Amino acid sequence: MTTDMTPETTRRFDVAIVGAGPVGTALALLLAQRAPQMRVALIDARGPQAGYDDPRALALSHGSREILARAGAWPHPAHATHAAHASSARANTGLATTPIQHIHVSQARRFGSTEIDFREHGVPALGYVVRYGALMRALDNAMSQVPTRFEHSPQSPLAAGDLPPGLHHFHPYQAIALRQDAQQVTITLGTTADDHAETLHATLAVNAEGGLFESQTSRPRARDYGQTALVGFVTCERPRAGWAWERFTADGPLALLPQDHGYALVWCCSHDEAKRRRSMDDASFLAELHAAFGDRMGRFTAISGRAGFPLGLNALGQVVDGRVAAIGNAAQTLHPVAGQGLNLGLRDAFDLADTLVHHMRGTHEARSPNTTAPHASTAGTADTTGTGSTSGIPGPAALAAFARRRRADRGMTIRITDLLPRVFGIDAAPVAVLRGMALASLDLVPPLKTAFARQMMFGQRG
Repeated sequence: MTTDMTPETTRRFDVAIVGAGPVGTALALLLAQRAPQMRVALIDARGPQAGYDDPRALALSHGSREILARAGAWPHPAHATHAAHASSARANTGLATTPIQHIHVSQARRFGSTEIDFREHGVPALGYVVRYGALMRALDNAMSQVPTRFEHSPQSPLAAGDLPPGLHHFHPYQAIALRQDAQQVTITLGTTADDHAETLHATLAVNAEGGLFESQTSRPRARDYGQTALVGFVTCERPRAGWAWERFTADGPLALLPQDHGYALVWCCSHDEAKRRRSMDDASFLAELHAAFGDRMGRFTAISGRAGFPLGLNALGQVVDGRVAAIGNAAQTLHPVAGQGLNLGLRDAFDLADTLVHHMRGTHEARSPNTTAPHASTAGTADTTGTGSTSGIPGPAALAAFARRRRADRGMTIRITDLLPRVFGIDAAPVAVLRGMALASLDLVPPLKTAFARQMMFGQRG
């Protein structure tokens, strides 16, 4: 529904989400479904259908699939299970995905490899490959189905009077300024940096506007890896349906993710090497890729969409500051090894929504995204949790609980994705032998492999 509005001086929301990428939009949908009595503002700088043509490949874990299903942006598990056994599937949300059923990890020209099979872990697939644009389209489609959704734009600004409960979508608006005091968060919106068109007030705010490493300011935990992720789409002579490959080379990690009739390529290397490889003709590039990857799938036959992105770790020390929480890339930007960045962000969104809902109900019960969570809600309850708010609306104490809940998973994932590319980048024979023994131990000690696979699929529950 669209509001026909005039400005007012006070616009009070329970939660204001700044940023409508996959993580911010998923949080808004989770809150809209599980707490429809809340007043949630989603501040979206995108224009209509912006990003729908973005071809970047994303690797979503099985746990992320379950979170997106709860948000309404993935088909019902029964449909997804059937679809996962096809080489490529299109969900009833319009989301085209390719399942990852096997993952092979090895180091180039060195001893040691391991293989992870979906059948060993009781899931229809270990993960899925989806284009960024397709995921945003599916999330927007899910948002259009929210019955209590209100659109606010420069042509139809927020009206005076009581705000109805539901999801209030402000677009296209930027958050020009955000400040907090003991009582609330105040956010100034505009269509440009000089335009202060709207002022919103919220009990809590969430920063989900992260961006890429190259455009971010430095955070307390930062590391420039001196590498570029060279990405593209390749085809080969003997593709293996459902197989993903992670190969550690002297240059850096090389990943091939099954997508449609070929593979999404992520090849990490030095900035100079990436520049050289981007300038190569296709035949020379494919020959060099074959030399680095090996002959498991024969020759590579075509490459398209070559692009590069600088790599680094950039993470906040604390994800909560008073009444403001940070999630997704606004909280941490990671090396792409093992494809954990977006998955960690979606777990941020799930845990934040779950914590807010349970604080609103007066319980600290925590549930992981691979368990059944209640969807009933109770409006207008008294504050029994020390949240500093009334009528059951969560306050700063809920965000503090969220920060504690995320500490283990966030810490473990940051350490793994920071350590792997640096350890596998050491080109010394003794270190290579130790790495090979570590990879082989995953096959020799099944509980160790299970723990590793579940970390990649669901994260560390704490």
